Amino acid sequence: MFGAVVVGIGTAGWVRIRDMLAPLPGSPAEKLNVKGFISRRSLDTQQGVSQISLEEAMSREDIHAAFICTENASHEDYVRSFLQSGKHVCVEYPMTMSYKAAAELWDFAQEKGVILHEEHIELLTEDFKELKKEVEGKILQEGTLHFTGGVLKPGFGFQAFSGIARLTWLVELFGELSVTAATMEEDSGTNYSKLTAKLLTSDNRPLTWVEERGPGLPRAKNINFQFDSCTLTQIPPAPRGAVGIFMQDLIQFSAKLAGQVSPEELQREKTRILHCLQLAERIQQLCQS
Repeated sequence: MFGAVVVGIGTAGWVRIRDMLAPLPGSPAEKLNVKGFISRRSLDTQQGVSQISLEEAMSREDIHAAFICTENASHEDYVRSFLQSGKHVCVEYPMTMSYKAAAELWDFAQEKGVILHEEHIELLTEDFKELKKEVEGKILQEGTLHFTGGVLKPGFGFQAFSGIARLTWLVELFGELSVTAATMEEDSGTNYSKLTAKLLTSDNRPLTWVEERGPGLPRAKNINFQFDSCTLTQIPPAPRGAVGIFMQDLIQFSAKLAGQVSPEELQREKTRILHCLQLAERIQQLCQS
């Protein structure tokens, strides 16, 4: 069994505890046992689980893994601290706010002989799985992914990092990308912002990623992918999945802890994550220059 601690009791942290208390029967997630949670606030027990201090979590020998479910800006420090203590780490995306820091953390995890796993629930949604099937084998001419959503709380970082899930969709669908241009429109008076990034696939097909946020904007992804054979303007409807996205991620992380994921698969995932962070950093540089 792997003892685990959850850092941060927002929605994701609460779901992590719930899923570890009732894992999918017969899955590797049954090997995880939640031992406590950490919060900056003093809280009562959550779902029967007690609050413990960061120091206790890092020193206890019956705690082997940490789930980092805090605001983005604090991910890097928590990951580093737990790796330093020889604990496995599952962290929400983005793991860090810079490519260099993420590359260092991967090396550090390797040095310590522990698993570092960045959660990517956006790739586990039924919507995305359907879209991926739809795109498979088609030759892209050009495309746009336009995301809209409400205002983010402080601590989520620059839009290219807070919205890296959308960038990850594009990389997973169309392969390695490069950034050719990026701009940011902001109105601090109304809390409105709009990031526009121009990207190129490895065979020079243009993609545009727009991340638009403001009060009252609906949470939505709008696509327009033009292929040689057809145009996709809607994400294909998908039935509700039998297993929740956080549970799917929990199973993936547990499978890594149990040594059930091939080195090739681990490397492919690491390459994609670092590539997306590199793109996000380049977009930020272009917007701020």
